[in-house]
Amino acid sequence: MAIFTRLPYFRNRILVKLKINSYFWAILCYMEDKIRLSVLGFSFNQTQSGTYGLILAEDDGVRRLIIIIGTPEAQSIAFRLQGSIPPRPLAHDIFQTLTSEFNITLLEVVIYKYDNGVFYSKMYFRQGEHSVEIESRTSDAIAIALRTKSPIYTTKSIMREQAIVFEENTSSEYAREDEKDNLALDYSLLDTEELETLLKDAIEGEDYELASLLRDELKKKLGIN
Repeated sequence: MAIFTRLPYFRNRILVKLKINSYFWAILCYMEDKIRLSVLGFSFNQTQSGTYGLILAEDDGVRRLIIIIGTPEAQSIAFRLQGSIPPRPLAHDIFQTLTSEFNITLLEVVIYKYDNGVFYSKMYFRQGEHSVEIESRTSDAIAIALRTKSPIYTTKSIMREQAIVFEENTSSEYAREDEKDNLALDYSLLDTEELETLLKDAIEGEDYELASLLRDELKKKLGIN
């Protein structure tokens, strides 16, 4: 009788073990399909006014993924890439503050689908033992991931079908740095107050080449010859 009374116990243990194994097996299969990306910078989008091409590079590879984003998101990402603090907190800065205050971790961003010219992304969060995935615009997800230093991924199928190769021999670290330098930010998307903030940071960091570019753009905004 003791064996029969313990059958539910063994059955539950087996079911739990099967669920855990299948869960980790799903994760392993999912990880094999993911490619990690890093943000290189912007390219000029001449086909659609008021938008910018955000260039993402695969780690240890030569393929590049270009995502068209709007001006506010480009502005937010530009500040983060430059390592500067905007004069007033942007929406993505506020979101980062909230997640930090409530001990919420952004585990990763996954660009999981491309359809009719649009990239679809999900953000995976964890707070203690609770996990949740949230659908997000790709531009917002990337802007937040840059602030939380969370990894950005896409799928092999998206890279295979949508990525382009800038150069055949750009896999070295130095080649990537040169490419990043050539993808200059379009500072015209910033207002005068934001340009002044970046200019101050550039001067304090002794980046006089950047300071010169920012000063020229600031003069254009103010109508100074």
